[in-house]
Amino acid sequence: MNMRKNSGWLIHLAIWTVILAMPFFSPQPGRPLHGGVDYSRYLPVVVSFVIVFYTNYLVLIKRYLSSHRTWLFLLWNVALIAAASVSVHMFFRYVLAPIGTPPPRSVLDTISFTVRNTVIYVAIVGISVAVKMTTEWYANEAQRKEIEKNQAEAELANLKSQVNPHFLFNTLNNIYSLIQIDPSEAQKAIHNLSGMLRYVLYESQKNTVPLSKECEFLEEYVKLMSARLTSGVRLEVSLPGATSDRQIAPLLFIPLIENAFKHGISDSAESFIRIRLNEDNEYVTCLVENSCYPKDNTDRSGSGIGITNLKRRLDLLYPGAYSFENGRVQSVYRSLLRIKA
Repeated sequence: MNMRKNSGWLIHLAIWTVILAMPFFSPQPGRPLHGGVDYSRYLPVVVSFVIVFYTNYLVLIKRYLSSHRTWLFLLWNVALIAAASVSVHMFFRYVLAPIGTPPPRSVLDTISFTVRNTVIYVAIVGISVAVKMTTEWYANEAQRKEIEKNQAEAELANLKSQVNPHFLFNTLNNIYSLIQIDPSEAQKAIHNLSGMLRYVLYESQKNTVPLSKECEFLEEYVKLMSARLTSGVRLEVSLPGATSDRQIAPLLFIPLIENAFKHGISDSAESFIRIRLNEDNEYVTCLVENSCYPKDNTDRSGSGIGITNLKRRLDLLYPGAYSFENGRVQSVYRSLLRIKA
């Protein structure tokens, strides 16, 4: 914000520096510059330009034009330009003439000079309006973007807060089932869960994490969820090595894997889950496929918000930089997520 303000004033300074220097590059015919006394004939005109510009820029535009009182804005400018023109003429006639500058202009020259300056005054009013409106537009645009950014961050934080209990609900439900089957394995699962919770509570609050850390978390989650699988379930997992330092937003792949364990396993039929996560120079790709055994409406192992939540987070985090497909093809449910990261 400070840089934007400073650059604005630098632009003003540059414009007026050029205007002040103009007599040195284009002196009027028959009136060459010979030091400070000659330049003084140009300086009062510039001062009047500055007064007209900043009276509009700092007062009139905000007070009248921005509040749609256009006629008052025009009347004030007519009065302002008339006062500036008369003041410059009086300064030339009664201040500069007695101190040895070239003789005063004729009546015709004075009229021509006044008309020319009036046109310039009107142009300066227009420039002042253009600069003010442009400045306000950029300020409003920056404010709008800041509000949108804050809203997106707040929504993202809310979505993350939904993921955490959703994840915890599913893992605790799995451990509860495991206690009935194998208490010793359930104890190990609880120990592993404590490490996963640290990741969810602390690492996942960051904007991005190394892909290697996310894969470690996914691997631990798969171990925990597969602890109670029967021999009738075929599980295939392929994750990148622990050396990948590519940055990725946390907890984006977990809903796909949760879904697979929730809907891909049958207690009475052959089942399978395939999880493949890989990366190339441009994309991180997660493919999850599973046999399809949808739970009935009485099953509460998860709230069903996972995929909806995921899509919204992707829209906020990777707008236009991801693709997501999911659906059932015959007896196989397939989810494919590609992120440009």
